[in-house]
Amino acid sequence: MSTEKEESLNFIEEIIAEDLKNGKHGGRIHTRFPPEPNGRLHIGHAKAICLNFEIAKKYGGKTNLRFDDTNPTNEKTEFVDNIKKDIKWLGYDWEEREYYASDYFDTLYGYAVKLIEKGYAYVDESTAEEISEMKGTPTEPGKNSPFRDRPIEENMSEFVKMKNGDYPDGAKVLRAKVDMSSPNMHMRDPVIYRIKHEHHHRTGDKWCIYPMYDFAHGQSDSIEHITHSLCSLEFRHHRPLYDWLIEKLEIFPSRQIEFSRMNVEYMIMSKRRLMKLVENNIVTGWDDPRMSTLSGVRRRGYPPEALRLLVEKVGLTKRENLIEINLLNACAREVLNKKASRVMVVENPLKLTISNYPEGNSELLPAQNNPEDESMGDREISFGREVFIEREDFDLDPPKKYFRLAPGKTVRLKNAYIITYEDHKLDADGNVAEVICKYYPESKSGSDNSGIKAKGVLHWVNAADAIPLEIRSYNTLFTDPTPLAHEGKDFLDFINPDSLIVNNKALAEPALKDAKESEHFQFFRKGYYIKDRDSDENSLVFNRTVTLKDGFKKK
Repeated sequence: MSTEKEESLNFIEEIIAEDLKNGKHGGRIHTRFPPEPNGRLHIGHAKAICLNFEIAKKYGGKTNLRFDDTNPTNEKTEFVDNIKKDIKWLGYDWEEREYYASDYFDTLYGYAVKLIEKGYAYVDESTAEEISEMKGTPTEPGKNSPFRDRPIEENMSEFVKMKNGDYPDGAKVLRAKVDMSSPNMHMRDPVIYRIKHEHHHRTGDKWCIYPMYDFAHGQSDSIEHITHSLCSLEFRHHRPLYDWLIEKLEIFPSRQIEFSRMNVEYMIMSKRRLMKLVENNIVTGWDDPRMSTLSGVRRRGYPPEALRLLVEKVGLTKRENLIEINLLNACAREVLNKKASRVMVVENPLKLTISNYPEGNSELLPAQNNPEDESMGDREISFGREVFIEREDFDLDPPKKYFRLAPGKTVRLKNAYIITYEDHKLDADGNVAEVICKYYPESKSGSDNSGIKAKGVLHWVNAADAIPLEIRSYNTLFTDPTPLAHEGKDFLDFINPDSLIVNNKALAEPALKDAKESEHFQFFRKGYYIKDRDSDENSLVFNRTVTLKDGFKKK
């Protein structure tokens, strides 16, 4: 009996293992990621990217990057460039295998001609409304178009005229002749070419007819000899047409396999709706840290390892599910806890004066950068007579089990000394303006021989060299976990008015002055943060990625 633990395979890996066992495609595994360059990728795409690249990597195969640029209306080179940047950020490389559906426009046109010649396609002059009505309903069969039985020669002549620009947009389409009584609506003579007199971002004005997704996708897979075409679950009804076209064209038999997409609470996975957020100025752009775009979560500070970990934890299923946002945040904390440098930042400063610390004196104290990784070493922080602590860390009338600073209380200043309350000063409005304490010189962190016990530990910054900081604390963009699931309501009705809270009062230790935009920091007792690109010489801006603990509660 074998003592080795058998590897557990997901359903896609089981299919691939069976194909390899049977010697299908000569033992070759080739996947692809086919984004449309009509917007930026969102967090849902991370699952498809990871799946395609990781599957190929596991079985010694290859992955192509292919842009599905068959609709010039909303496609831009800017989106192409950002998609490539997002994939690289996630940690994947398509090497030299960068392709475009537009690379195959001549070949796809030839495939359309072949379908016409074999009697499997016809030119239809019906309006879009008439074609929709002809298709029937899911419970009623469709009706044949009056142009369905056009002679092959006439169809060919009309298709050439479409290609040559003889007709305006919408005047005619090319439809596949499949089955108007099929229970699958996608098989009821789908449109496979339409007229669009629009400039294409790569082919310019060469074409005025463009293939539909269902015609370009499977054929592009076949042209590239993709062995396993991995798609999200909404394309399962498209698979019969995918297979039908491959069969009728007698081309390489790529296989489409569907998996559930990654839906996350309080996020939307629709480029069209994300574009609406941008166009309506609800967010500052595609990379606003509240957006579910990969550029947005990157700017907010989520590390790519956290997204890969999330995909791994979620796994592969054939059923749609909704992932709790707490799981995404837990993955971020798990990664950031190991890599983020610790620093002290005071968000709402309250002056604290140490009465028995010599005036004019200062000293440098060692502080560990990350207790989870000793290789990150120490830094030096300055300490003097006047420091700032969090206003919430002092209370004149504290509740029970309050382990911060208050009359009669003794606490430790992180990496420094133990202090005890002596007095306080009020401002004209009766608010505490300054706290006065004494310190114990023998209680220095790392060499404490004072014998004094302090239950609480407070973070602080030295007044002499603290630097100002703008902190942007991000919350969910929507107040509802499923903003698209409410009939009769627009998803914009659920915009969270507190999705961004800006604090311009914060003070930080000088270590943050030289922070890079790629560096992650843990603000002691607060959360994980990253420097924002809005920072300049005169203003440092930091985005909160996640808090240290999940304070997010469902209503």
